[in-house]
Parts: sequence; C-alpha cells; structure tokens
Amino acid sequence: MISSEQYFNELLSKEELARLPYFPTMGEFVTWFTTQYADSPALSDGTNTITYKELGERVARRRAFIEGLGLPKGAHIAIFDKNSQDAIELFLAVTSAGYVAMNFPPTLVEMAVIGSCMKFDIAAIFVREEFMPLTAKLQGVKVLPASSIAEEGVPAATIDPDSTAAIFFTGGTTGMPKGAVLSHRALMRGNYNTIFKPGPIIGQHRYIALLPLSHVFGLIAGTMGCFYSGNLIFTCEDMKAAIGKMPIIRPTLLIIVPGICDILAGLVKVYGPQFLGSLKMIISGAANVPPRLVDVFTKMGVTFCFGYGLTETANLTSANAYPLENPTSIGRLYPGQEAKIVNGELWVKGDNVFSGYYKDPERTAEALTPDGWMRTGDLVRMDEEGFLYITGRIKNLIILPNGENVSPESLEEPFYADPGVRDAMVKEDDLNGARVIAIEILPFMPAFDGKPFEEVVAYMNKLVDKVNANLPSTHQIRKVTVRTEDFKRTGSMKVARV
Repeated sequence: MISSEQYFNELLSKEELARLPYFPTMGEFVTWFTTQYADSPALSDGTNTITYKELGERVARRRAFIEGLGLPKGAHIAIFDKNSQDAIELFLAVTSAGYVAMNFPPTLVEMAVIGSCMKFDIAAIFVREEFMPLTAKLQGVKVLPASSIAEEGVPAATIDPDSTAAIFFTGGTTGMPKGAVLSHRALMRGNYNTIFKPGPIIGQHRYIALLPLSHVFGLIAGTMGCFYSGNLIFTCEDMKAAIGKMPIIRPTLLIIVPGICDILAGLVKVYGPQFLGSLKMIISGAANVPPRLVDVFTKMGVTFCFGYGLTETANLTSANAYPLENPTSIGRLYPGQEAKIVNGELWVKGDNVFSGYYKDPERTAEALTPDGWMRTGDLVRMDEEGFLYITGRIKNLIILPNGENVSPESLEEPFYADPGVRDAMVKEDDLNGARVIAIEILPFMPAFDGKPFEEVVAYMNKLVDKVNANLPSTHQIRKVTVRTEDFKRTGSMKVARV
C-alpha cells in the first residue's frame, strides 16, 4: 500500500509541488500569493478584474483601516456580507493583520446577528449596505461598511501560528450555534491540502465562489485553494444568477455540494453539455455524492473528485481523487494527520484539528480528548489500501428493540446507487402503533421521463423490497414515503435529519 503522502504528491508534478510551499500563518500566506502571482488575474465580479498585485495592495489598505480602529490584537471581527470582493478582501485582511475573523452567514436575521455578536465577543463588524438595518440595535460593537478601506496600506503582521485565525459557525446558525475555533496552523493546513488535485493546477483554472464564505468548505476549498494555486475566482453574490452565467463565465473548476451538482445536471439535460462551458473538474463534498452524478459528469469529460471533512478539521480530512476506482469511498487521509478507529468511530489528530468550541468547554471536552484526538462522530471502515468508507453517524444511530444499533446511512447507501433516487433519509417512525425503520425517498424525476407519479411510487416500493431482501429481518425497512417536495436542507444542502 502506498502512503497517503505518496498518493497525494503523485497528483502533482514535482515542479508544481516545489512551487507550492506550506505556510503556517495567514500573514505569510497572503504576502506570498499576492507577490508570487502578481501579474495574474485574481478576482473578478464579471465586469472588473483585479490582479494578485492589486489584490495584495487592497488587502494591505484594508489592514491599515482595521489597524486604525484601535482594537487589541486578537480581537474578534465579523464580516456580514455575501460572497463579494469586499468579503474576500476583508477576511484576508483581518486574519493577516493578527485579528480573528468570523464570517456571518448572509441569511442571519436581526436577533441572530445580535446574539452571535454577544456570544462570540465581536468587537467590530463589517456590514454590507443592505444588511445595515439588521445591525441597528447592536451595542458595544463597532459597525462599519464592508467597503471600508484606507488610502495607504500596511504589511501583514507577525503572527503566532497557534493563535486563533478564525471562528466558524457549526451545528446551525439559529438559536445557540457552536463556534469552531481554528488556529492559523489549522486553517493553513486546510488551505495547503487544497493544492492536491489531479493534473496541472497553477494558473490553470477559473473558479466561481458559489458556496458561502461562512461555510468552511466554501472558504477553504473554494476560495483559499484558488489563491494558493494562482487561479482566477469570480465572486458570487447571487448563486442562481451565477449558475445561469456559467456559459459566459466558463469556469474550469467548481467547488460545490451534491445539491448544486444535481441542479447542473438538470440544466445540462435541458440546454446540453455546452451549458457547462469549459468545465474540466468538479470537487464535491459536505454531503453524500450519488454515483449517478459522478457518472453524468464523467461522461461529459469532467473530472469528478470528492472527499470528507469537518469544520473542526479545517474542512479537509480525506479526498478521493479517482472515484471511478473507489466510487463509494471518501478517499485517503491527507498527510500530516494521525488517525485511528475507536469502536467504529474515526478519530483524527494533527495540525488541521480545531482548538475547541468558543466558550463551550463541555462540548469541547466531548469532541477533543486531553491528548488532542478529535472524535469525528462518524462511523467508518478502512480497506486494505487505506481508503475510508463512511458507514454512519453516531448521533443518527437507530437502536432496535433487541439493543442492536443500526446506521441509517448504511441503509441509505444502496438507494443512492440507484439512478432514480435523488435523496433518501432512513429514520424511526410509527406504523400501526409500533416503532419501525422507515424511509423517505425523493425521486430523481428526470430518470422517469414523465411517467405518472404512481409508477414512480411503484418503482420505489420495488426498490425497497430489493434492498430488504439483502437485510436481516430486524434491519428491514417497513414504511416507505415517496416525496413530492424536497427535504428540508442545511446550509450546505445536506438533508436535514429532523
């Protein structure tokens, strides 16, 4: 079995690998990439494009403005914006100046903004103009326009790699969300892992920042990964509009979730492969990737890769660069991590692991062992070649009357392999006064070519019978619901288990 380091290093040429060093802090990273790729195009809104040199100069001027606020180093600064040039520049400026950045989701309502500022000790917040009314009742927080910038710039700060770089929402953005604390070392390990993609990458791609910057996958894989390899990224303040402009923008690489893959597959069916423009690669994560999606895009000549990560592990924990060979695996673990499987649960340890949940020692102790192991909460198995397979999530386990545990994800897996299924959710439910294993299935309607819904329901019931035939009686699905409406989804478009 080859090592994980060899598996990933062989994705790049030796020349490119030598040109992409690891940096332990955002200050060093921002200074490096804005000079390394100085004359290359960096950031565009579709009308105006700036080079890496210009981006570096603007970030330096943002840093100067932040320095002028008189906040102590390490103060928490929020960014409340869409995926705009302002938001990207501000994140780079806040972190490279030695402050702690926190991207607020653009969907936050007024009370959630106030509550989040209080919970996470926000000292200043940069706000998009249209969101300003949502901050009117904030007290003790400096509220500043997201467009704020100084006339002259200042250099990046000298930063301790183990100091906090950013806090990310995790576990929801309403009520009392958790805040995962990532040090510069952790954030930069995640950033560095983004370089490992099949084929040449330096200056080769055009991205669109489709995923929210408040989501660790969108920020690290979707934005920092672009800058690490000197590519061009288009901002995205309206996802629907940006997807509609794909034939004009002609991205070559997309960092997206399976839900967006499904949307693209549907648009290709309507408008033809030319809708994808120059698309060469899709990297998908944050939710289960149905094999049919890999098949759809592979047949159109698009390389499809996916992997696995958590907010708490700086997004990138493992990756599958060749899913046609291992279609159901989340891939090999990135180098620089230790891993072990404890009672079926994946534990990881390394530079990428978070420092804890902000001001939440109880939940931190549940996630981190005293010697630094992160309990992922995911049940996995590993094959003889080192490829990981998710078999379930501990918190989702169904406990049968005989005391046996059943993973709903393991029961869902064969349904995702069927081209007629878009999404599925296995859960406990009531049937004639008894607790049974049930499934809700969302059909992939294009696969049924306009057939009556009654035939779709019949197809799904036969599929359940087929799956049940390979299960012990205690694990069989006894109740079937075929949905006509989409599931409720999380911010990363996962099916919300409610």
